[in-house]
Amino acid sequence: MNEPLADIGLVGLAISGILIGVALVLSLVRRLGLEKDLLVAAARALVQLLVVGFALRIVVDDDDPLVFTWIWVVFMALVAAWTVRRRAPEVPNVIPLSLLAFTAAAVVSLGVLFGLGVFEPTGRAIVPIAGMMVGNSMTATVVVARRIVAESRDHRDLIEARLALGLSSQDAFAPHLRDALRTGLIPQIETTKTVGLIALPGAMTGLILAGVEPVEAVRVQVAVMYLVLGSVSTTAAVMAIGLTRGLFTSDHRLAVTDRGVGTGSTTA
Repeated sequence: MNEPLADIGLVGLAISGILIGVALVLSLVRRLGLEKDLLVAAARALVQLLVVGFALRIVVDDDDPLVFTWIWVVFMALVAAWTVRRRAPEVPNVIPLSLLAFTAAAVVSLGVLFGLGVFEPTGRAIVPIAGMMVGNSMTATVVVARRIVAESRDHRDLIEARLALGLSSQDAFAPHLRDALRTGLIPQIETTKTVGLIALPGAMTGLILAGVEPVEAVRVQVAVMYLVLGSVSTTAAVMAIGLTRGLFTSDHRLAVTDRGVGTGSTTA
């Protein structure tokens, strides 16, 4: 392996803070009023990453039991579910649905990568890969959940017309479910299409800076991109299907009021 290209000490870290100063100057000159937000964001990022860096010592060592690693993964999923709840407060039962979606994505994506031997099941590999899985899936989960609730509210008359014509609740809502899934998945699909053409992705950049051969870094990055696309698809689908079932009562009536989705029984 080549020598690492980036070995940043405290001085280098401090120098990189000059770039925050550039953003502050821009905010001041253009009167954007973002100075406090920039400083808080920079400080929080530094503190949070330092805390995580020290905490990761108990999960990335090959001699440490994997139970600590999986506790870390569960904690990430819980924080992500809480974040989804905060970003989509109008979505009913969003925390249990989010946890179900993240669990399904973990079973599928981590099961393939570690169960089939693509990566060695060590804490050093599981934690960052699970983090990428949860982080990227979280955005799609929020988009899909909010879109489904909006579709059920904005197109209630159309959905109820289909129900009146004898369609089942699943068939009546199918076009809206499809639109919500497309909205959630297209950004990640487009990102996958253009990866490497516009900018080098994070995992590949980090490996190259760490001294890994570019071709080897590419192989790792491709596996990561496939992981992200698969996990985003899984979480979006589980959230969409689970939330859609809660939109209708057991007798196929749309359980939506002017204030949002009701809490009627799910469809049979």
